[in-house]
Amino acid sequence: MHEITYREVITPDVFLLKIKAPVIARKRKAGQFVIYRLHEKSERIPLTLADADPDEGTITLLFQAVGKSTMELGTKKAGDQILDVVGPLGKPTHLENFGTVVCIGGGIGVAPLYPIVQAMKDAGNNVVTIIGARTKDLLILEDMVKAASSELHICTDDGSYCEKGFVTDRLKHLVEQGVKPDLCVAIGPVVMMRAVCNMTREFNIPTVVSLNPIMVDGTGMCGACRVTVGGKTKFACVDGPEFDGHQVDFDELIKRQAAYLAEEKTAREKWTCESGQ
Repeated sequence: MHEITYREVITPDVFLLKIKAPVIARKRKAGQFVIYRLHEKSERIPLTLADADPDEGTITLLFQAVGKSTMELGTKKAGDQILDVVGPLGKPTHLENFGTVVCIGGGIGVAPLYPIVQAMKDAGNNVVTIIGARTKDLLILEDMVKAASSELHICTDDGSYCEKGFVTDRLKHLVEQGVKPDLCVAIGPVVMMRAVCNMTREFNIPTVVSLNPIMVDGTGMCGACRVTVGGKTKFACVDGPEFDGHQVDFDELIKRQAAYLAEEKTAREKWTCESGQ
């Protein structure tokens, strides 16, 4: 069992939890994730590690309640228990002094991007970070990301905060103004990552994306996280979650993500009715 030591509501459907997991806290590296199971009848859900405190023995999960399992997790309070948390899983982010690294996060993707921003800066890189959300109220971790970056740019789709537009608009502007990225790291909705990759391909900027949203089992056994990368089948949980974005078949990935939307909606509605939430 793992105790929740801290809970914070970031937005109405985004939650931050600190969970007691000393071994994971000591071993985790940027880019890795965990699989949690709330109770014996729960499904296994992957969540990227947003942070960890080895001294406290805690890991930080920041997630959006979009399905039945994450909605249920979002109701838990400090002092509650999670049945099991397995990790750290996945290959860590490849770190070196590339030079200038542009890190791009969209929506809840800012959470898994944050430890990568930290690690890239610690590796000696000039880290230019771009984060975006549909509206100001949905923007997360601004202060933490700013402190970890060499410079920070913020976009909102509706213009309610900072620059109006998409993260790709800001990236294009920076490149046109003379910023020469040696690497781009993009994490967020699949359509956002595809848009970033389409742009960086034009400018010949190597780009890494994280494909953790399609995982289920987390060990490579179930095959649910299959993704085509460079014409070959890869498993996001064990071969990734990070891949060369210019090699990912995003059209196939988007179709696969939509395969169980009806079942997910039914599960959400059933849980909401039964739980009274």
